[in-house]
Parts: sequence; structure tokens; C-alpha cells
Amino acid sequence: MTSQTLRDARRYEEAMAQNITAQERPEFHLSPRVGWMNDPNGFSYYKDKFHLFYQYYPYDSQWGPMHWGHAVSEDLLHWEYLPAAIAPDMPYDYVGCFSGSALELPDGQQLFMYTSVRKEAQPDGSVRDIQTQSLAVGDGMDYEKDVRNPILTVEDMPKNSSPFDFRDPKMWKCEDGTYRCVMVNNRMDGTGGRILLYKSADGYNWEFESVMLSNDGSFGKMWECPDFFTLDGKDVVLISPQDMLPKGFEYHNGDGTLCLIGKFDEETKTFIPEKDQAVDYGIDYYAMQTVEAPDGRRIMIGWMQNWDTCANNRIPKGKWFGQMSLPRELSIKDGRLIQKPVRELENLRTNKVEYKNVAFEDVIRLDGVSGRCVDMEITLRPGDAQDIYKKFAVRFAQNETCHTAVSFRPYESILKIDRKFSGSRRAIIHQRRSLVNSENGELKLRLILDRYSAEIFVNDGEHVLTATLYTDLEADGISFFADGKVEMDVTRYELRK
Repeated sequence: MTSQTLRDARRYEEAMAQNITAQERPEFHLSPRVGWMNDPNGFSYYKDKFHLFYQYYPYDSQWGPMHWGHAVSEDLLHWEYLPAAIAPDMPYDYVGCFSGSALELPDGQQLFMYTSVRKEAQPDGSVRDIQTQSLAVGDGMDYEKDVRNPILTVEDMPKNSSPFDFRDPKMWKCEDGTYRCVMVNNRMDGTGGRILLYKSADGYNWEFESVMLSNDGSFGKMWECPDFFTLDGKDVVLISPQDMLPKGFEYHNGDGTLCLIGKFDEETKTFIPEKDQAVDYGIDYYAMQTVEAPDGRRIMIGWMQNWDTCANNRIPKGKWFGQMSLPRELSIKDGRLIQKPVRELENLRTNKVEYKNVAFEDVIRLDGVSGRCVDMEITLRPGDAQDIYKKFAVRFAQNETCHTAVSFRPYESILKIDRKFSGSRRAIIHQRRSLVNSENGELKLRLILDRYSAEIFVNDGEHVLTATLYTDLEADGISFFADGKVEMDVTRYELRK
């Protein structure tokens, strides 16, 4: 039975969404139906469609009590909004229905597990948020919360676990028909996040299995939004740590992204990391979640935002806030996570413009190379192999006063994204740098531009740098800069749904 709280949210979002035109949204990145969006939830394939739920507050473009928004797609690019799936309407989740996951049960229904939050007075007189896990089951449109909720509480955690930090369940079905789930938790003394592993025979009754992985202080403090899967013969953990310290050119976002590649030990039920890397090296990417597509691809999507810039980097008086990244196909090559835009994006390409062996120094523009919804491939090499150029840059979302730039210094092999001239009037994060692979100044870039974002894929997905930008849409120029002699190939497409 649908609660009054959920009915109110559904009526509100349906009415207010009519005030947002398609031209006011990203062209092919998912934004909230109305109001606020953060973490992706329940990324799944169900009834012949991809379902993506998301942390959602429909009543304002600022964060508020969390609902689950809902959208479906056949190709991960054309999204249809469905009514909000769940709302904070029960005593155990009235503070919010926070992040979680979804899977299909043998009876054809779809099961959610989500973090339910309530407030509770503490012995010292303070009032704290208590995090538990709850279930809901439904048909792809309407969902009923389990009468036993919450189904996992502090009683189901290892000793010395914090009831204030216990969240973000990610479920999956095992080959033998049973289920497993990872979620994150903090020690009672707050010394660091860890991933807990649970098991279930039916998806409804869960029991603690192991502490699968503990943070030893190497990667921030509390962890959020875990994911776990096997890819190209390796086991992979994705996590979003809070309060990370940088290591070289890795982990510069504080609240950032982490990929651990290693092996899951079935005997001890623990994960043994072998390699680590950031997932995204730009400014705006967090809380990623993956799904296995029907064709076997592992596809990842993330919240295309940085918590530290939510207040100041946004459309003035915007009717919505928050975007999802472009879905990315994952693989592992030479011990590294590789990310590429989903191949379905190529179906949106139109108006191809191509240049080969463009030799230049200083600044140039190329006829037909402009736009804010663009898929552009650049192959870069030195114009003089004996005297390699000092710097290359491509500038986009450009007019007389604004631009965002991606620049490369071959002698340092450093790629930088810089949006300080994007129209921002606040002292927020504007730059990120990444150490990339390059020999003799050669580099491959693929820039995916949507109205309010840029995603830069380097060397066929070895690195990705993501940033949101809210420059006036009239700023659609693209130019190229070189300090020294550069030769490049450029292929540019417009992207239209």
C-alpha cells in the first residue's frame, strides 16, 4: 500500500517536472526528475530494461530527507522517469531511505535493500542517526517495504561496530542461487571503515559472514558505497573513501574513489588487495555502482559531483541539481581498471568532422569543431621528434570570457583539467592533475561533452577525468593551443538523442 508520503512526492514530482524543459537538462546524462540527486542506487537490469534509482529529494535542489528516484532505459542514454520508488515514511527510516541495491528474485519480483535511518537518544544526552538495513519488494513500479524491517541492525554486526556508520548494501546473486551482500561499517572508536560480507539463501534472511576488508588507514577514514565483482579473471572492490590524503597523483579529492584489484579468498571470506588506483582523476565523481548487462559487460555509473562544491558550483536558481556520469564499460588490462564510454553512445553520433595531420603551434580553431554536446577524439604527437612541444591544450565551452581546458605537458607526462575560467565566481575546486602514460609526447584523448559536464578518457580508458561546468550554453567554442610544434588528428561528432 502506497503511503501518503510517497503519494505526495509522486504528485509533486509529476507536477513540477513539467516546468523543466529538455533544453534545461543535460542531453544524455541522467539528472533528477526534479530537485536534488546524489548517489546511484539499485543499478540493475529488470524486465528488459536498465533500472537506475538514485538518492533523491524532490522538494528542493538542496539535500533533504532521502527518497529513491527512479528512471529506466533500454540503452543507458535515453532515460524515462518513473514515479519515486520509496520515501521516508516509516518509524525506522523517517530520517531517510539511503543508498542500496536491487536484484531480481526467482518469483520475478525485484528486491531492494537500502539503508534506513532514524534518530535515537544516546546515554550522553545527544541524539544520533542510527543506520540499519531494510528491504522492499516490487514489480518495477511500486514497492512494498518488508514488515520485518529493519532486517539488519547493530546486533548483526561484529563486536565494537558503530550503529552510526552502517550503510550502503550492494547485493548480488551467486552461481549456486544464493545471495551475498557487502556493506560498510565503522569501528565504534571511529578508527576506519571496513567492508562487511553477508549471505542469504533467499534474499530476505541475511546473516553476517566476515569482515571482508578493513581500512588500515591507507585510504581515508570511513568508506562508502562498496561494490564487489569479478572482472577478467580478477576480483575487484570499488569504494568511495572519505577524508583521503593524496598519494602522488592519486586520491586528491578528499571524498574520492578507490579501485582495489586482487583476490577473494573463499576459505577466509576476505579480500586480498594487490593493486590500487583512483577510479576517476577529475573533480566530480563519487559513489559509483555497477551492473552486469545481459551481454556480460560490467557497466559502472557514478554521481557526477563533488560534495565539497555542491553549494557553489551549480546553475543559478536551478530547478534540479546533480547528474549521473556517462555509463562506462569496465575491463582490466595490465593490472589496471580500464573505463570506456558505453558503446551505445556511438549511436548518438552525427555530423562527423575529421582532420588528419594538423600541424600547428600557438592557437588554432578548426572549422566545424565546436559545440557543447560533442564526442571528440584527438590523437596527439610532436611535430618535431627532436624538439618535443612543451604544452598542448584543448579549450572548450569557450567564448570571449569563459573556457574550460584540458592540458598536457609531455616532459612531466601530466594531464590537467582546469575550469577556473568556466564562469565560477567562488573559491572552489577548479583543477585536477593526473600522471598519464605517454612516449615522446604521444597521447590519445576522447572528450565527451554534455551541456554541463566534461569526461576525458585518456589512452583508450587508462585514466578518466570528470568535471561538471555550468558555463552559459552559448559558450560553445573549441580551440587548440600548443607551445611548440604539434601534429594531431581530430574527429568530432555532435551527440544528439
